[in-house]
Amino acid sequence: LQARKAPAILTPHPAEAARLLNTSVTEIQRNRLEAARNLAREFNCAVVLKGAGSICAFPNGHCHFNTSGNPGLSSAGTGDVLSGFLGALLVQGLPPENALLLAVYLHGAAADVLLKQQNGPLGMVASEIIPAARNLLNCWIEEENPGW
Repeated sequence: LQARKAPAILTPHPAEAARLLNTSVTEIQRNRLEAARNLAREFNCAVVLKGAGSICAFPNGHCHFNTSGNPGLSSAGTGDVLSGFLGALLVQGLPPENALLLAVYLHGAAADVLLKQQNGPLGMVASEIIPAARNLLNCWIEEENPGW
């Protein structure tokens, strides 16, 4: 990974981050911001350290805290959905930093819509996030372009 020539984006949860940094989950959780920065610096790539208040970090030292999302995103497959969002945005030509920030926010915002619709996070599954995100994007576009 460190010897690669192409850009990369890592999307670890705390246990994966601990393995990558050769430390414990406790240490990752103790200072999530520093862990995200260390991953971005060590692997020279963009990183989202997933979890409550996901942290997006970049090799230049910039970090962003994501405020969208809820515990429903801790179910199996939701990280794959996030990766799919990232890939879709990247192939449309968004710069990696913008793609990461939008994908992480959209992923969480779609889960927040589902949280309200389902009266809680229990039973939320990854396959529900994709149509919720599509609907949310269409709402955002419509607000920007009324009368379409």
